Amino acid sequence: MKISTSILSANNRIETVKRLNRTNTSYIHIDVMDGKFVEDKQFMKVNEINAINIMSNKKLDVHLMVENPKYYLRKLKDMNIEYVTVHVEIEKEINSIIKTIKGKGYKAGLAINPETDIKELEPYLSEIDLVLIMSVEPGKGGQKYKAATTKKIQELRKIITDNNYNIQIEVDGGINEETIEKIKEADIAVSGSYIIKNENYYKAIETLLNKSNSSPLIPDKITISTQTYILFMLITLLLLINYLIIYLK
Repeated sequence: MKISTSILSANNRIETVKRLNRTNTSYIHIDVMDGKFVEDKQFMKVNEINAINIMSNKKLDVHLMVENPKYYLRKLKDMNIEYVTVHVEIEKEINSIIKTIKGKGYKAGLAINPETDIKELEPYLSEIDLVLIMSVEPGKGGQKYKAATTKKIQELRKIITDNNYNIQIEVDGGINEETIEKIKEADIAVSGSYIIKNENYYKAIETLLNKSNSSPLIPDKITISTQTYILFMLITLLLLINYLIIYLK
């Protein structure tokens, strides 16, 4: 499982991103709210997202809780974004929005609220890359995980498996060291308050990764060390072969 860290509740988002750069979070989760689809307003100005994009060495995971996604999509240009997710509940131009997202080189996701039936997603599953299941009501951080989410994850996983869809399941809301164990069939966990309110971001993320029964992502420095070791062994083997050739002569 991967972790997408929401910075919605951060007091200083730029400093928070700097700290998250030194952790094993896979994504920085950006919640865009227009005050219409949900009551709150967040990340209304794209220049704030761009500032985070410049500062982050992680890919962005953008969640548009807005009534008019195309307005924001026009401005989300040339950023290090993995996913852009819109809500199926907007019930308009969904196919067109998916095409717009992919046309910008991003992966397309659809989100569903706790009360929305999984069946609402079925017309679009062959076209999208991710489903974001909201495990709390959208628009506010710090809410408790809704237990019914676990069954919804299982239902969606079966649909994906039965139809051989290439879709990631992401869960957002109330994810902490206890509830992470309830979403083991998901691929990505969005966690905000649990991580951001922890003094040690790295430790909080490692706890989530371990609780999800996934091995922590291997930092690049370990990968480099492994490559160096393999290179060393190959050189040693070549020297040994060369020595044997000379000795046998």
